[in-house]
Amino acid sequence: MDLYLIGYLMCVWLSSSRVLGGYPIWWSLALGQQYSSLGSQPILCGSIPGLVPKQLRFCRNYIEIMPSVAEGVKLGIQECQHQFRGRRWNCTTIKDNLAIFGPVLDKATRESAFVHAIASAGVAFAVTRSCAEGTSTMCGCDSHHKGPPGEGWKWGGCSEDAEFGVLVSREFADARENRPDARSAMNRHNNEAGRTTILDHMHLRCKCHGLSGSCEVKTCWWAQPDFRMLGDYLKDKYDSASEMVVEKHRESRGWVETLRVKYAFFKHPTERDLVYYEGSPNFCEPNQETGSFGTRDRVCNVSSHGIEGCDLLCCGRGHNTRTEKRKEKCHCIFHWCCYVSCQECVRVYDVHTCK
Repeated sequence: MDLYLIGYLMCVWLSSSRVLGGYPIWWSLALGQQYSSLGSQPILCGSIPGLVPKQLRFCRNYIEIMPSVAEGVKLGIQECQHQFRGRRWNCTTIKDNLAIFGPVLDKATRESAFVHAIASAGVAFAVTRSCAEGTSTMCGCDSHHKGPPGEGWKWGGCSEDAEFGVLVSREFADARENRPDARSAMNRHNNEAGRTTILDHMHLRCKCHGLSGSCEVKTCWWAQPDFRMLGDYLKDKYDSASEMVVEKHRESRGWVETLRVKYAFFKHPTERDLVYYEGSPNFCEPNQETGSFGTRDRVCNVSSHGIEGCDLLCCGRGHNTRTEKRKEKCHCIFHWCCYVSCQECVRVYDVHTCK
């Protein structure tokens, strides 16, 4: 075998081994065959990769919640891909790989901070929604935080018990983050920041009742925000994430690593901020070690000066332009009553991709 090929394969294997060592590979439950069979087959906790003993006990004791845990991770992945769709790193997942984001999360970067926050928020969100929908017998609606009704409305419906969802996420997602090192401290902080976002944005959702759509009676309940709003909020936290440095000090249990803000003249991060302590690669070129796929052939916005614009997304390499024909509905007419008829038009678009 070619010596160069042997060296490359060894590099891939070593990189993969290093990543899986501290990687939340149970996230892979949200992708592939295991996820698609959740609705039709019982979960075998022992078959979920990467569970630490505490997670395994949780899975076996609360098996009916596990489909919601998987749904929450998938929700987080999808939101990550939406938020980063125009960035050099676009939250790409790797098919048939337990480390679903590859080596990208091996570093304590902003990207790692966001993914942990959005995934833990996703688990809390999905579990809370599942309880409110009545799909689990061990949880239900929230009856503890109602208080007296307001003027012109009364309590009704099913208030979502976000505190229960947050508790599940904390118990399960944080179970592996008990090491006395800086990375566990970072992951715990960012996991909690994601969950806190839900609690901070709980709000009253109301429905009117009455003849002909009047609002003679209005019933309200506590509801979670839309997950897209949570994603937008955490993306802002990603942009303003606090850079930290690692400090070591000795305790009764041995050496412990903690995080301290790098620049004392910047504001100290709160429990709602994201933190990181390693710089990100530029993600311009493919790199097996960092997990970068590069930006070649990515679609860019030629009219934008932002990160999704061709200048920045293509890292100065320039871009190609091609025309693309798309069939679209057009000349739509509303007919009384009640349907819409449309014609089909062919439109030509310019598509710009990075060189």
